[in-house]
Amino acid sequence: MGMIAEVIVDIAHSDVDKIFDYSCDPDIGEGMRVAVPFGKGTAAGFVVRVKDATDYPAEKLKKIYRAVDKFPALGRECLSLAQKIAARYRVPLALSLRLFLPAEMRTGKVSEVYTTFARLTGDPREIPPRAKAQLALAAYLEEHGEAEAAALRKQFGAAVNALEARGVITLEKRRRRRDPYGGQEGERVEHLLTPAQSEAVRRIQGTDKTVTLLHGVTGSGKTEIYLNLIAQQLEQGKTALFLVPEISLTPQMLFQLRSRFRSKVAILHSGLSAGERFDEWQRLREGEARIAVGARSAVFAPVENIGLIVIDEEHDGSYSSESAPRYNTFDIALLRAKYNGCKLVLGSATPAVETYRRAEEGEFELVTLPDRINARPLPEVRLVDMRRDVRRGNPSPFSALLKERLAACLEGGNQAILFLNRRGYSQTVMCLDCGNVVKCEHCDVALTYHSEEDCLKCHYCGARYRMLEACPACGGKRIRYVGTGTQRVVSELKKLYPAARVLRMDVDTTSGKEGHFKILKKFASREADILVGTQMVAKGHDFPAVTLVGILDADMSLYFPDYRSGERTFQLITQVAGRSGRAEEKGEVVLQTYDPENAILRFAAQYDYKGFYRHEISMRAATMFPPYAKIVRVMVTGENEQETLACLKEAYVALSEIYNTHADKFLFFNRMHAPVKRIQNKFRYQVLMRLLPGGPLKEIYDAVAVVKHKNVLCYVEENPSNLS
Repeated sequence: MGMIAEVIVDIAHSDVDKIFDYSCDPDIGEGMRVAVPFGKGTAAGFVVRVKDATDYPAEKLKKIYRAVDKFPALGRECLSLAQKIAARYRVPLALSLRLFLPAEMRTGKVSEVYTTFARLTGDPREIPPRAKAQLALAAYLEEHGEAEAAALRKQFGAAVNALEARGVITLEKRRRRRDPYGGQEGERVEHLLTPAQSEAVRRIQGTDKTVTLLHGVTGSGKTEIYLNLIAQQLEQGKTALFLVPEISLTPQMLFQLRSRFRSKVAILHSGLSAGERFDEWQRLREGEARIAVGARSAVFAPVENIGLIVIDEEHDGSYSSESAPRYNTFDIALLRAKYNGCKLVLGSATPAVETYRRAEEGEFELVTLPDRINARPLPEVRLVDMRRDVRRGNPSPFSALLKERLAACLEGGNQAILFLNRRGYSQTVMCLDCGNVVKCEHCDVALTYHSEEDCLKCHYCGARYRMLEACPACGGKRIRYVGTGTQRVVSELKKLYPAARVLRMDVDTTSGKEGHFKILKKFASREADILVGTQMVAKGHDFPAVTLVGILDADMSLYFPDYRSGERTFQLITQVAGRSGRAEEKGEVVLQTYDPENAILRFAAQYDYKGFYRHEISMRAATMFPPYAKIVRVMVTGENEQETLACLKEAYVALSEIYNTHADKFLFFNRMHAPVKRIQNKFRYQVLMRLLPGGPLKEIYDAVAVVKHKNVLCYVEENPSNLS
């Protein structure tokens, strides 16, 4: 009897989530994708192990049809990691194995691309004098060495085949790589590290802790530290993973990495074409490229012998996956760092509160860069009380100060960024007289107005309140939902400054692979004077000519119904303020608010992260929110409301048993409508829980894994980044 392969069939269903034994030929190896007989048809599968024997009766054993690829698609680390992910997030192993492959590889919709080249290998003197085209072609190849056959056929026609038949030229097929953002590399610049940067590198290398938090203000030169650490790992023959939060940041980071490391860099993200993604993945798998850069999915890059993992802007919400398995990128990166015995570096000017706490308590190494490169000052932040502007009868989204500073900025030939805190805008109710925002009595989280029921609701405990007629703080009657859209801002700008060239950057204007990149490139090459955008403009970009940043509605994310709203606001303001004054000229920031006394805004205006952290962590401790407790939500969604409710009931009964057994570990337990009741025609219900440390998380996952209703999805989320 030949070899036996243990195969996981590529069907993400719990009924077939087990290992099947198949007999196989000796060319089948661990990590290969294979085609196997399954049921009455053929299925794709992954070989997770090859062994000599099986307990299964030999006469019943089926044989693998064939290998799908010429090489193992999954390395040993990927197989081990996939099993841990499947166990941690209770998903079928097939689903976690898929994370390591470009989706198009599985569907067979992508393949290698070959180009045929022609080169001179025989004696041109054998060509008859009257064969003018053949002589011309031979002369062309003598001059150019080699050329693509397709181009030669266009120019010289049948002469190509004639010369090949004579043995004068040879045609050779060669693999061609599709290159995303092709040829974008600058001069090879290596900056000398400043003493502060050198000290940071020394400390990151010297610590015996796996994780280091690099906490550096915007413009402090964190990128150069990453590049230096990567270079040292490459010299030792190792590889590196470099993760950035947004697709919009990848081209910029790719440009810096390629300028330094050339073709050793491969990019992985969802904005690439299928062919580009496949080719970049293969370059990494084959070891041709040794640095993988990309958004969160790049944490699954097929590199071996990793020497360093970097997660830049570690606080960003996009590092959490919103589809199964609902992983957090940090958790996967930590597993890979431990497997490879390498360092994991988290970088941010505004670390997540939970991360900073772990660093402060000594679990992570903490390295701080408090100053900008060349000791350039951080831009001055000026708070503007918009209530005064409203009282003076100014209906525009721009305060008098911002209009004045914008005019001065444009006159001086500089650029400005106007930021709207639009994302996560929900119907928040605010008093325009005193700036008060109505909050839940039990959760200290902003209430949300639900127009269909004409009431205010808390998205954390489900409490309902009557819609107000007057402000409970000052008695004022001017109660509004606040907010402005990017389009309105652009049209107002055009009225105020008709000569200014304005670019808009939001979800509507940035579709396609290079949507963000094209707009940022235009702005960087001075084809526009003002960039108006949502939080896409806040991250990691470096525009030397920007001397003014206007934050139009700083309050908006403060009152998003979310326990992280203060943290998110502090992060956004700090990030967007950091875009100003990065060259010789001093930058300034105008921050417009209806609540100038707000502690979070005050800390942000002073760039006081430590003050903000102390304030925020004490609030979390008082209200028992993460990191002091864990929010767990079981979501139930389906197109048929009756089926969805039946599934909710089954889940609730199972979870109630856990609650009754471990009541001392629960701070909150209830079922309710999700805040947004329907999305894409699917009804949404939830069981919301808050658990103390050591709470029965495993039992909750186990209970939900058993709940199965046709056409209804039921899943667990931990500390979800969006509770709507």
